[in-house]
Amino acid sequence: MFKNIKNDLPASIVVFFVALPLCLGIALASGAPLFSGVIAGIIGGVIVGSLSGSKLGVSGPAAGLAAIVLTAIGTLGSYENFLVAVVLAGIIQLIFGVLKAGVIGYYFPSSVIKGMLTGIGIIIILKQIPHFFGYDAEPEGADAFLETSGENTFSSIFNIFDNLILGSVIIGLLGLAVILFWDTVLAKKAKFFTVIQGPLIAVVLGIIYHLLTSTNETLAISASHLVSVPIPDDIDSFIGQFSFPNFGAITNAEVWIVAFTIALVASLETLLSVEACDKLDPDKNVTPTNRELLAQGAGNIISGLVGGLPITQVIVRSSANVQSGGKTKLSTIIHGFFLLISVILIPTLLNKIPLSVLAAILLVVGYKLAKPALFKQMYKLGWKQFVPFIVTVVGIVFTDLLVGIGLGLAVGIVVILLKSYQNSHFLHIEDNSNGKHKIKMTLAEEVTFFNKGAILKELDSLPRDTQLEINLIKTRYLDNDIIEILEDFLHKAKERNIDIKLISKRGTAENPASFIHFFKEKPKSDLSLS
Repeated sequence: MFKNIKNDLPASIVVFFVALPLCLGIALASGAPLFSGVIAGIIGGVIVGSLSGSKLGVSGPAAGLAAIVLTAIGTLGSYENFLVAVVLAGIIQLIFGVLKAGVIGYYFPSSVIKGMLTGIGIIIILKQIPHFFGYDAEPEGADAFLETSGENTFSSIFNIFDNLILGSVIIGLLGLAVILFWDTVLAKKAKFFTVIQGPLIAVVLGIIYHLLTSTNETLAISASHLVSVPIPDDIDSFIGQFSFPNFGAITNAEVWIVAFTIALVASLETLLSVEACDKLDPDKNVTPTNRELLAQGAGNIISGLVGGLPITQVIVRSSANVQSGGKTKLSTIIHGFFLLISVILIPTLLNKIPLSVLAAILLVVGYKLAKPALFKQMYKLGWKQFVPFIVTVVGIVFTDLLVGIGLGLAVGIVVILLKSYQNSHFLHIEDNSNGKHKIKMTLAEEVTFFNKGAILKELDSLPRDTQLEINLIKTRYLDNDIIEILEDFLHKAKERNIDIKLISKRGTAENPASFIHFFKEKPKSDLSLS
């Protein structure tokens, strides 16, 4: 694991700078103590990172759970009661892992996963534009279209002109220029510039700028536009930031409902992120999904026990890890230690980082996820790929992550049904002489109830006086629903003077008295022809 330290260490620094404001912002949006987000980030990095089989996935608090957490804390009466639900959610995820539920992640279409990555990239850009200009009404990490401030994604952008902070704009532009120049020019000049990443230099410049302009009324950046890490006075006050679950609430049915909700949503977000991260990985590593659920479960148990927010694998931090050149999970683990060390040793220094500089880092991350070329590439693949992709993108931008993915998946399923409808069989008109239509119907290798409509329509459209040959030689699976359609067709065939010849591996039958009888050696449901 340590052989790629020269790649993993610089990547971990970038992930740390991306993760820190997100951990704090998600905690704020969740109505939880700020330190709870940092706890979740540390455990997601160190504990989940160590247990996970993902090379590049980064775990921590997720924006997708913020609304659930906010509601649950109010419903359960206290944050300590809510922590019981987090612990239980972790146990449920362990059960999911043991039951091998991770296989669900493999059933999301590629077009939806690409749409998710692109949609998240666009959301990152749109949500960071206000922060870039110093308008920090919405906490970092929010991804929903409707914001807690009462605005939405676009109205928030329009309002930046009335809320510009000159100092934030200046250092944001400088930081963005440094990052782009570093990536496009310096990184290609010498290895040193790949070890020391542009985002780190941008953050250092941001701190220096704040220190130099703190007394200037025009250029200064106030505390509300800087990172805000809780600063303990001593070791006792640091320990006092931890909360512990009230297990007396475990008999409350509401606690269990919240626990199952968190477990389901967190597991789904994790599996989606795993799929997306594996697609971004230049080395094309494949993450063991069941092991990931076990790692996430262990992480949530520990996070709940010490006062942290629920944890999932998160694509923003994971994509930052990939884009920064991370190679192994060491970068994830180190970023967790950076979070831990920084909040203990240098919280005051962290609180001098302008949010606009961190927004500049995230703008670059967002652009790399949502490059315009990807839209052109997906369009060229045809409508069956492009429609689920674009629906997912639009859904994520105008609702939130899970709703957008749900819409894309629904469209993807409709596309699958249409393809199944079209590909159930092949018709070939061989001869039309002597007043007899000779038609050969060759059924596909797998014929299920999805194909009922297409086959039924074709049979009903056959003209009178037809010689119909039904070829099942290549058909390995024939659903009982299809056999019943053929059985019902026998009556119509006699009325319309249609002769039927059935060819299969079982033998050949001319005008069989019963299709069901022909297949009687197998059960009535799910008849296999193999």
